[in-house]
Amino acid sequence: MLKYELLPQQLLREGTVSQENFFKPIALSDDQILLTHTKIYLDKLKSLNLTRKEERATGFPVRSDLIYRGRHISFGTYQCAKFAIQHRSVSLNIAGGTHHAYADRGEGFCIFNDFAIAANLLLESGVVNKILIIDLDVHQGNGTAKIFEENDCVFTFSMHGAKNYPLRKEKSDLDIGLQDGTKDEEYLKILLKTLPELINSVKPSLIFYLAGVDVLEVDKLGRLSMTLDGCKERDRIVFQAAKDYNIPIAVSMGGGYAPKISDIIEAHSNTYRVAFEIFE
Repeated sequence: MLKYELLPQQLLREGTVSQENFFKPIALSDDQILLTHTKIYLDKLKSLNLTRKEERATGFPVRSDLIYRGRHISFGTYQCAKFAIQHRSVSLNIAGGTHHAYADRGEGFCIFNDFAIAANLLLESGVVNKILIIDLDVHQGNGTAKIFEENDCVFTFSMHGAKNYPLRKEKSDLDIGLQDGTKDEEYLKILLKTLPELINSVKPSLIFYLAGVDVLEVDKLGRLSMTLDGCKERDRIVFQAAKDYNIPIAVSMGGGYAPKISDIIEAHSNTYRVAFEIFE
């Protein structure tokens, strides 16, 4: 997608980041993927042998370059988490947020589930023992919820459009469904009330934050009515909470489908601006 090229250019041009802030992830190995996804599914991807129904569910023709890209994106999220833990700070993935992917199938333009893969790798290595996933993309993180539905080490929180995709929702540990047209004031009030209580209850050693900007009123698929300023304040609430509680936070960008690419880049750039401001 074009935004993955334009976003780093914008951040560099305005001086929010320097070239030294960037890293290029390697590809996940099969063994790393198999901590989360099934062998049957991975073998189908590697052989490009999905059924037409399975391929339609992903939203695009499955090609080897997309699978190769997905391996890198998910490793990028894992590396972000390790950087965040190492520095007790924040680290952000330009891409990621592939929360519709299940253990055994892809959905909604998601092949591998980057948060699930990263979380399982960290838990398996003993680096962390409790993870909180804050998913504020406008679409419910259905794949993530299903993957961790019986895992007490990962708490899944999804705040999303109640009537938006996916039509059939999974059960996160905490779901908050928002009505179409929800504006800044209501959205931010709910988040401000929910987040501190959640952190105090879960006591995570790491936060994953899916900062989708498809909550904007101008978004083609979002159906909420948030402004750029409201979306920026949403990010501020999440980052300030992580900072206040001294919890490392790893971020993936998630969705954004506004007709004007400039609106998408501005909203995503705000996430970086606020992160660097709070964790400076």
